This record gives sequence, structure tokens and C-alpha cells, in this order.
Amino acid sequence: MRQLLLDIRPPARPELARFVVGRNDELVAQLTAMLAGTATERAVYVWGVPGSGKSYLLEAWAHACESVGKQVARGGLEAATVVVADGVDNWDAAQQLAGFAVYDRVRDAGGWWLGAGRAAPAEVPLMPELRTRLGWGLVFQMASLTDADKQAALACHAESLGFRLSPAVADYLLTRGARDMQSLLATLEALDRASLESQRPITLPWVRQLLSGG
Repeated sequence: MRQLLLDIRPPARPELARFVVGRNDELVAQLTAMLAGTATERAVYVWGVPGSGKSYLLEAWAHACESVGKQVARGGLEAATVVVADGVDNWDAAQQLAGFAVYDRVRDAGGWWLGAGRAAPAEVPLMPELRTRLGWGLVFQMASLTDADKQAALACHAESLGFRLSPAVADYLLTRGARDMQSLLATLEALDRASLESQRPITLPWVRQLLSGG
């Protein structure tokens, strides 16, 4: 396989602009309102299955908060103007106590708190007081993207890169390797670079040959 394609990887800095919303429009609207200072609720808990995009969204939102001058503490165990806590359902007893205290401090100070886990607040294996806190703010279930969502997102991103992606190529990409959206977008961008370098259009036979190492 070509070195160019061996280097396929998601961008080092997650960005909200690259997050594919799909059926998560209410969640993204809430996070956008928090950034704009127009949200009435300042605490959000997101839950969903692994691979649904929770971690990417949390880190992208953390970067967006930093870009508007907010102090961000990641991990949920230290207080700041903005606290982003991924994987709260994995906290041990000491972390739960620390996270509980941080949550209260952030709410009392008028800060922003965004956390995520694999289950709804009532079902996470945490101490009761912390489960209650997770349900105090807004709770969203992260909806995984359907294949149709992913195909539409790939087609839209291809247009932004200056070419039309055929449905056959989109289908092929969905059957090859990682299926998370950021990896798919990174693959598409690598194909675009290879196409420009070789002066070849992005057709299904060419993509098959390139990705199979032929």
C-alpha cells in the first residue's frame, strides 16, 4: 500500500466543523448555544455506544471553548471555567468523589460542564449522588450515524474538496477498514491527495487498486 495511504489518520485537533451531526442536531445546538453564551442550561451529559463519536465531540467542543478564551479542564477531576469529562462511567471510587465535588463547584460558579459515558445516568455504575448530578442538567443519547448519513457526509465533504464522489466509491469506503466518520473523512482526503498527485479521477477501479496495494 502506498505510503500516502498508510498515513491515513484523523486530524490531530478535533474540530466542531468536522463533526457530522446526523440525528444529534439538538445536542449540537445546545453545545453551540453554550459557546455563544445563550444557553440557559450549563451542564450536559451525553451517553451512547462506543464508536458513536462522543469522545471526538467532547474534545472538539473543548477546543472550541479554548478558542473563545475559556479555561478548560479535561478529565472531570479538576475545576475550571469549563470541565469536559469523558468516560465518567469508568471512574473508580476516589475519582467519583472528586468528580462529584468538581461538578458542584462548576455549577455553583456558573461554569460549563460536559460529560460522557456509555449509559444513561440511572444506569451508570457510580455512587447514587453522582448519578443524580449527571441527570441534573440536559441528557442526550448520542445517535450513531447510519450508512446513509455517512454516505451523505462523504459526498458533501468531497464537494468541499472539489470533486464528486460516486455512490459506488462511497459504498466501497464503508466496507473497508474503520467505519467511524473521522477515519472515513481522513481516507477521503488521502484519496483526494493521491488523485491530484497522479492526475487520476477517483473512480471505483482506481480506489480498489490503491487501497488494496495494487
